[in-house]
Amino acid sequence: MTNDNDNSFCKPKFSKVMGVAFSKTLRKRVNAYFKTNGISRNANKSMLTKTVLMLSLFFAPLILINLGLVTTPILLFTLYIFTGLGMAGIGMGIMHDAIHGSYSKNKKVNHILGLTLNIIGANATVWRIQHNILHHTYTNIEHADDDINAPFFLRFTPHAKKYWSHKFQHIYIWFFYCLATISWITTKDFVRLNRYHNMGFLSKKNEFRNALIEMVGWKLFYYSYALIIPIIVVPLPWQIVLLAFLSLHFVTGLLISIVFQVAHIIPSADFPLPDKNGIIAGDWYAHQFATTSNFAPRSTFFSWLIGGLNYQIEHHLLPNVCHVHYKELSKIVADTAEEYGMPYNTKSSFASAIWSHTKMLRQLGNR
Repeated sequence: MTNDNDNSFCKPKFSKVMGVAFSKTLRKRVNAYFKTNGISRNANKSMLTKTVLMLSLFFAPLILINLGLVTTPILLFTLYIFTGLGMAGIGMGIMHDAIHGSYSKNKKVNHILGLTLNIIGANATVWRIQHNILHHTYTNIEHADDDINAPFFLRFTPHAKKYWSHKFQHIYIWFFYCLATISWITTKDFVRLNRYHNMGFLSKKNEFRNALIEMVGWKLFYYSYALIIPIIVVPLPWQIVLLAFLSLHFVTGLLISIVFQVAHIIPSADFPLPDKNGIIAGDWYAHQFATTSNFAPRSTFFSWLIGGLNYQIEHHLLPNVCHVHYKELSKIVADTAEEYGMPYNTKSSFASAIWSHTKMLRQLGNR
């Protein structure tokens, strides 16, 4: 969640050459892994299966709802919640890889699958800037990493201004996580699109205007099939349909927020600031290790389910590799990190990562 009224942007630089020796060694070993095993670094059959499953989990319940076949509130809420699980699966396991360009070698395939983010109400153009550029390049750097630029009632970095209410943020944060995606698709995309334009992105002729028009069109399409048509065809009060629709986003928002946040906002993560010349101490690769943590590395199914986001270190170092390969590559990354003296942080379980995140929120609220 970001402070959408803050247009300030610091573009830091890293003081040393970006880990040339480490990066060359890691790339060499990763390339050797794929060549030796005769496999592609892109999607495999498991990834294709997940794509079909998550898209079906999202669309099948909505089709039943839009056909007017639902007549009870319990069934309506159940179908919307399953749709929410499918939405989370699309966000973490399909569009995320596609927009990074790691789903397929074919750019058109990546573009089409990246549009699944637009189909579920968000916007691929905004996400590409927010996530691929700002978060991946400037992880945990205040103002530069838009993932930690929070509204005033949340404090995600020790450098942000502190208010008395932050003492309780580890308690009320979960409610705002539930609101994350409904806020995201309703207002934040528009605010961020305008802010990113002011920051110098979307600077080509008519690029901002076209992006805005496309955003409006996609959002009208999403709200039409996800809410308006169900209100018209479902033989239940509109208030019930609206609450069921919101339950979809409560599920999606909570799942996505927790999975992304527990990898970076934890006690072991650094939150470096640039010096007066805009320089961050250390090279970019060391920065990624210092600001990122893995979790639940032994859970293969869980990793598959959340799009490999429990291997955040591997994802930040190798965003052009499909997440289905992260578990095997993690052995290579960990060994190379040890060889070059990089910290390789990991939590044993998802629960321990959530607890660590909660502790950090409490610390930030009491500092």
